[in-house]
Amino acid sequence: MPVPEPTLYLFDGWNLLHAGSFESPEELIDRLASFVGTSGARGVLVFDGVGPDERVGPLQIRFAEHADALLERLAAEHRGKESVCIVSSDSVIRGVSGQEVRTVSSQRFLADAERPAHADDRPHRLGDRIDEKTRERLERLRRGE
Repeated sequence: MPVPEPTLYLFDGWNLLHAGSFESPEELIDRLASFVGTSGARGVLVFDGVGPDERVGPLQIRFAEHADALLERLAAEHRGKESVCIVSSDSVIRGVSGQEVRTVSSQRFLADAERPAHADDRPHRLGDRIDEKTRERLERLRRGE
């Protein structure tokens, strides 16, 4: 039986930030907001530490004293109701999440997210087929401006 595509992604913030070539947490937030927005899923990005909880489209950004504990709790709360995927290279959290929760390492997630869907040069994404003015308006809407 095929595994359904996740409807909820739980992202380990600092782990994912350091696995990629991101210059700042804001760059990671923007990238993940675009990913979950285009995949039709929701996401929760959790960072260790203190900061303001916020939302960027379907991506919620949260801070916790122990991000791993919050990720585990969120996985446990949602795994019976929807398809959940934890993105983290932390072996402890990947081992505790349970059979109902899919886990993907941060490196694998970033590699898969960068892989092009098609090999030909024609634009397949809607963003590649719209004019710059419309793209700017859509980006402002996505950011809630």
